[in-house]
Amino acid sequence: MRITLLAGGVGGARFTRGLRDHLARHGTPDGTSAEITVVVNTGDDMWLHGLRVCPDLDTVMYTLGGGIHEGQGWGRPDESRRVTDELHAYGLGWDWFTLGDLDLGTHVARTAMLREGLPLSTVTERLAARWQPGVHLLPMSDQPCETHVEVDDASSPSGTRLIHFEEWWVRHRAALPARRFVQVGLDDARPAPGVLDAITRADLVLLPPSNPVVSVGTILGVPGIHEAMTRTSASVVGVSPILGGAPVRGMADACLTTIGVETSAEAVARHYGSRREPSPTRSETTGVLDGWLVDDTDESAVERLEDVGITARALPLLMGDEPGADGRTATGRMVDAAFGVAAARLTT
Repeated sequence: MRITLLAGGVGGARFTRGLRDHLARHGTPDGTSAEITVVVNTGDDMWLHGLRVCPDLDTVMYTLGGGIHEGQGWGRPDESRRVTDELHAYGLGWDWFTLGDLDLGTHVARTAMLREGLPLSTVTERLAARWQPGVHLLPMSDQPCETHVEVDDASSPSGTRLIHFEEWWVRHRAALPARRFVQVGLDDARPAPGVLDAITRADLVLLPPSNPVVSVGTILGVPGIHEAMTRTSASVVGVSPILGGAPVRGMADACLTTIGVETSAEAVARHYGSRREPSPTRSETTGVLDGWLVDDTDESAVERLEDVGITARALPLLMGDEPGADGRTATGRMVDAAFGVAAARLTT
């Protein structure tokens, strides 16, 4: 069974790990082996200290490979920061964004291979060979795409300026009012090799609880990917990153506010749109969802989503790795619910 996910960082990584482990224990609905491909957002990528840093790719790779700092959700455990401290002593880098020494090893290796002329997809495959994530990792594109945020700046002739997304997210904690998001390089990007096939040949496509604006939204913005999502024969099922009107993690509410979408599970589903109905907030004429999982606290949205062509189910959405009485983790139950939604679509 071919399963493809479009993922950002922490939420996407943890959901994918739960999916992989659940299928290893309980198998797929059709009894075949699972082939999991994760298409990862690269809009957060940047150059720092002369190195190419890919935050979401690394978070997914480390999480699936057993090398993540579980408390943070990003970076490596047992880190030191001697190199970063030395660079700061030379007046280089940012005190609000530090790279651990072990993490720097990944960035040095990536940059060396990129400078040899290898595309990011090949570099990612080589890096992942060390970590053995148990899935196929793909960057959304081999071409550089960086998300920037337009903010007010009274000292600028235009009254605004662009800052890298990581500065807005990490340094300002998304508290600096954002006018809009600008994906530099996105219009000229192409899906990385294997991305479109992973979507169009999948049996199931999942949108994990990643940021719908700057993670999954950026992936969908790569020319060709949204179209592939609308024409795949697979069911497309998403998991809400919003529970009870608030993000599970991070500041997705600030991103949603910037694009004029309410912070609710229902509004995010409507933003993605039904594959049977036009999306009210996306420029494309067709949405990308067949199904949507909401938390129990948002159960009232189920019927309204069904009315606009999105099959919805309500269940607890806080991810966990501890099995319950039924032997399934919370994430495993989400996976089973997604399978159920997909099966229901095939019978209607």
